[in-house]
Amino acid sequence: MKEYNTYIFDLDGTLLNTINDLAASVNFALRSVGLPEHSVDDVRRFVGNGVRKLMERAIEGGDSNPLFDEAYATFRKHYLEHGLDTTEPYPGIVEMLGRLKADGKNIAVVSNKFYDATQELVHHFFGSYVSVAIGERENIRKKPAPDTVIEALRLLGVDKEGAVYIGDSDVDVNTAKNVGIPCISVLWGFRDKNFLIENGATTFISKPEELFS
Repeated sequence: MKEYNTYIFDLDGTLLNTINDLAASVNFALRSVGLPEHSVDDVRRFVGNGVRKLMERAIEGGDSNPLFDEAYATFRKHYLEHGLDTTEPYPGIVEMLGRLKADGKNIAVVSNKFYDATQELVHHFFGSYVSVAIGERENIRKKPAPDTVIEALRLLGVDKEGAVYIGDSDVDVNTAKNVGIPCISVLWGFRDKNFLIENGATTFISKPEELFS
């Protein structure tokens, strides 16, 4: 695997296994307004484009459903309170980040998760390794637009030469393409290899340590 100077990571499905807490908050919100709940596998298919899009996919009729705003607000509140209930790094992730840090690499996280949750999770699990973390916020387009990655590079004080993006979804493949940097797709996340290949992925790792092989 080629060595880079700057490593920009997706969060959900790449560094953290967040799916059970996301599903719990989705279903709590749906239950609170009397809408049918979803399986964890359903929710896994819904994630990747931010939490609003997650709830649009989870609710019949999306944001045109008259119950959408209430359910969405309930989800956000519940997830901020319960986003750490079962979430944990995938095996080998902390060691991988520690090795990158020891090697003097620039490390950032760019997520479509809303900003407060991104900050809390990154600080809680990876605070000593990750110097820049960007989540969904107003006035900046979320992935797959290149804007959040460009902002991360700016905050790191580096350009895109020598940078790589690492994620688990088609959104991440397209984000890297839109920035003009390589993408490494992880196979332990929320999307399988065939799906990723169909969406343009070309480079894969099955375990975090393969980043160094």
